[in-house]
Amino acid sequence: MQHLLSTVKLTKPQIMQYINMAKQFKDQNTFHCLLKNKTIVNLFYEPSTRTSCSFHKAMLQLGGSVINVTDKYSSVEKGETLEDTIKTLSLYGDAIVLRHPLIGASLRAAAVASVPIINAGDGAGEHPSQALLDIFTIQTELMKYGLDINEENREPIVVTFMGDLKNSRTIHSLIHVLCLFPGISFLFVNPPGLEMPSSITDKLSQLNIAFSQEQTLEVALKTTDVLYVTRIQKERFLNPADYETIVINTVNKEMLKNAKEKMIIMHPLPRLTEIDVDVDNDIRAVYFEQVKNGVYMRMAILAQLLL
Repeated sequence: MQHLLSTVKLTKPQIMQYINMAKQFKDQNTFHCLLKNKTIVNLFYEPSTRTSCSFHKAMLQLGGSVINVTDKYSSVEKGETLEDTIKTLSLYGDAIVLRHPLIGASLRAAAVASVPIINAGDGAGEHPSQALLDIFTIQTELMKYGLDINEENREPIVVTFMGDLKNSRTIHSLIHVLCLFPGISFLFVNPPGLEMPSSITDKLSQLNIAFSQEQTLEVALKTTDVLYVTRIQKERFLNPADYETIVINTVNKEMLKNAKEKMIIMHPLPRLTEIDVDVDNDIRAVYFEQVKNGVYMRMAILAQLLL
């Protein structure tokens, strides 16, 4: 039985297989019945719009069915453990899509589940399905500029991560994926105290992958090919007063005058004030294309795990 809990152990061939399958689904854009008579359970202990809905949509596109469960409408409210909830829901579905506020929750679930577990975000840990749809988006969008992330002898690609690098599980998962591809370096732009975890920077150092801390986005933009922006995650602050002290930078149209014409702007959403709405019509802004790609990549994930 195969789970999708993390991107750490994924290989490049596995990732390319996911990308190619998602591309097939996107290009065909037709209804499929690959998972007819299969059911997934969406078990979400935290709020979600895109992840929950895209897994739901993906399963319907594949001809299957969905059971949606939240902690507010389950026996969790009565004190049921995660393990007992997983054991129970394993009897109702062929896979469980789990979002939980605690790092490592998906590992606990996988230890007792009798069906595949898909980690849909565990606190500030990882979000592997988001990383896969992000790498799919990076590949397809940069290909429009003649940059193939899987090509050995191409121009170097600079990826800039901006925002809450400490708590962003989407960034943590995506970096593990990007480390598998050649000629990629990283720039980090974040408020003080929200730096990239040392576990990730140590890994980059061990792999001899270039990265640096930039004080301003204006400087970083001059060399950036992929700008990946995240919100400051208020819900991860132990002291709410600390959140109020954070100065949030905003990407706007004026700032992008310093950026490359051939680059892309990404965001896992939801967005607060870190990207101005005046950027939405910029041809380089692809964050709503990310949302669209989420359905196709999650179709690929479900097909891989359930066929």
